[in-house]
Amino acid sequence: MINVKEHEQLSILNHSAAHLLAHAVKHLYPNAKFWVGPVIEEGFYYDIDLGDEVINEDDLEQITKEMKKIVKSDKLIKRIELSKEEALEIFKDDPYKIDLIENMPAEEIISAYKQDDFIDLCKGPHVSTTKKLKHFKLLKVSGAYYKGDSKNKVLQRIYGICFENEEDLEKHLEALEDAKNRDHRKLGKELELFTSHELVGPGLQMWLPNGATVRTELENYIRTKETKEGYDHVYTPSLGSVDLYKTSGHWDHYKDDMFPVMKMDNEELVLRPMNCPHHMLIYKNSLHSYRDLPIRIGELAPDFRYEASGAVCGLERVRQMCQNDAHLFVRPDQIKEEVAKVVNLILSVYEDFNITNYSFRLSLRDKEDKEKYFDDDEMWDKAESELRKVLTDLNLNFYEAKGEAAFYGPKLDVQIKSAIGHDVTLSTCQLDFLLPERFDLTYTNEKGEKVRPVVIHRAILGTFDRFMAYLIEETKGAFPLWLAPTGVNVIPVNNGYHLEYAKEIYEFLKENDIRTKLDARDEKLGYKIRESVTKKIPFTLILGQNEVDNQTVSYRKYGTEETVTVSKEDFLKILKENIKSKK
Repeated sequence: MINVKEHEQLSILNHSAAHLLAHAVKHLYPNAKFWVGPVIEEGFYYDIDLGDEVINEDDLEQITKEMKKIVKSDKLIKRIELSKEEALEIFKDDPYKIDLIENMPAEEIISAYKQDDFIDLCKGPHVSTTKKLKHFKLLKVSGAYYKGDSKNKVLQRIYGICFENEEDLEKHLEALEDAKNRDHRKLGKELELFTSHELVGPGLQMWLPNGATVRTELENYIRTKETKEGYDHVYTPSLGSVDLYKTSGHWDHYKDDMFPVMKMDNEELVLRPMNCPHHMLIYKNSLHSYRDLPIRIGELAPDFRYEASGAVCGLERVRQMCQNDAHLFVRPDQIKEEVAKVVNLILSVYEDFNITNYSFRLSLRDKEDKEKYFDDDEMWDKAESELRKVLTDLNLNFYEAKGEAAFYGPKLDVQIKSAIGHDVTLSTCQLDFLLPERFDLTYTNEKGEKVRPVVIHRAILGTFDRFMAYLIEETKGAFPLWLAPTGVNVIPVNNGYHLEYAKEIYEFLKENDIRTKLDARDEKLGYKIRESVTKKIPFTLILGQNEVDNQTVSYRKYGTEETVTVSKEDFLKILKENIKSKK
């Protein structure tokens, strides 16, 4: 889907369309008061105070008609400049505009745009006439706190989008419909992958058997790849003392995102938001020589973050997640080689999952932000310089992003464009000189001296939760055979004549480690085949008299209507090759 903010002409159109929306609302709801109506990636919105009146989805049709009337009347859109006093007089009946004006510098020239009987504050630019705003669509209505503060009044927010022509608008609406059908929350419910319940709480998803099967395969997949790369896997507690996080520095920089402290006797414990402090202490549990390094500690670990209830979203943003986490303890001369190995591991995983739409981002600190980042200029300069040099030496194409680093060091983030247009951080590789210092980590160098290791934090799949959301939307829930909760659905044409053979084939596949279901319900064949397609099962076997007589199987692959007949041995070979290749 197109990013409106990145296209200058579309941005102008959508800014103008926001005013068109407000103009129409003012005609239909004379007492309406307006906060702001900015351009966003997906088009525009306007936050409106209608007092006791409520706009719902059905009302958008009436607002659309009024907007089209204004478009057809071809009203000129004029820019006017006002002094602060003039602006305060014009908007004296709108407390939201008064608030905006009063927060502007006294000497600032204030610009507004006027179209017929409607005027609104705006820096512009805008189109010259309402006639140029023909191709718009109001998308939805929701609530939004005034100034984004939950202590303030809830305003009504109307979203829309505008294009230069009808063709582009239709393409975008088709993309929105596709995104709606790909939404992992919708598919997660339909395919029985995960669920939530108010008694458990927001942001705390429960993985159903189908989803748990996919997640288990993902866990086995990445653990196997990491083991081959020399990682040792550990288990550590989901709790930690407050002192642990004070030592690491997370308490000062991250405590607002952590769950509240649990006090028991003389102890203060918290649910951990990340695993690095535990892994620092695992390294410290033994003495290390320079010959032992690198040491790679991996864990598939549950972590907890106190997301606001309004911010949680399916599997993308949760309060409990499971991270594909690891920490590499390396000598300074090993940094380049180990970062290269992490990058190669990331690329190998992306090849397996056919992930091609990604970019590398070097996330740096904002020097002015002394609260978010540990205050040590020398350490930061060294870490940023080291990581930038490694990325350059590896010939990676990357861009830099100020203010996106972790509090303890810079990082290489891999930004993925999802199937529905979301920009998601998936994998990350972070360079850290701070935590080895704070935990007094050492190894003995060639001279017998105790020196600090460097820590590389890295996550390949990120969290299994977010990766699962990405996968669902990328595949529309049609998982490849190696991941699918059910790989083969066995359907006898007639239970009276063909069920025994269907059971034989079912047992044959199960014995060969193929996830298989036998549909022996007393339902019509067509119904069972359609349901198999609805559940997006990769292979459906249809077994009738011909298959019984010839000891064969007839299968259909998901997404096709072609039926292929082969021996059961050849079918198993097809399945095994499909699983091995991860098609």
